[in-house]
Amino acid sequence: MIRSAVLADLPLLQDIERAAGAPFATIGMTEVAEDEPPSIDTLREFVDADRAWVWADPAGTPVAYLVVAVVDGSAHIEQVSVHPSQAGQRIGRRLIDHAARWAEEQGMPALTLTTFTEVDWNGPYYETMGFRYLSADEETPGLRAIRAAEAAHGLDRWPRASMRAQLAGWTAH
Repeated sequence: MIRSAVLADLPLLQDIERAAGAPFATIGMTEVAEDEPPSIDTLREFVDADRAWVWADPAGTPVAYLVVAVVDGSAHIEQVSVHPSQAGQRIGRRLIDHAARWAEEQGMPALTLTTFTEVDWNGPYYETMGFRYLSADEETPGLRAIRAAEAAHGLDRWPRASMRAQLAGWTAH
């Protein structure tokens, strides 16, 4: 079930992020696998802004999460992570659908994100949900700034891009 994240969830979100990153090591992206999750302070900002949601197991424990920023008037998926023990259950899709409904309620036109283009559970996965790759000249100033920060962090060692999905006509996936 999806619920808003609360402050007590934040250490668990970091644990989910670490576990979700581990599969990157199996495809030669060890630096991504070993990258530290967002800080508690960063995650708290999303919780305080009511832009952090978790998928909780029957006991109420988060097993996945999604946080959204607002970038150039669109909802930007800053992070969506599912614990590998819960993979294949469409939890990530449900969280993204939840973010899309939230963004529509806020009057936003689109969802955006940045992702690895050649990792099956990244760019190709998002394409199945209706996201499309943006060319460099289609990127908004905010997306360009995010991509520059990612490049400075070393993420451009692997092909990476911005993606966008229009919310008009969005249907649950």
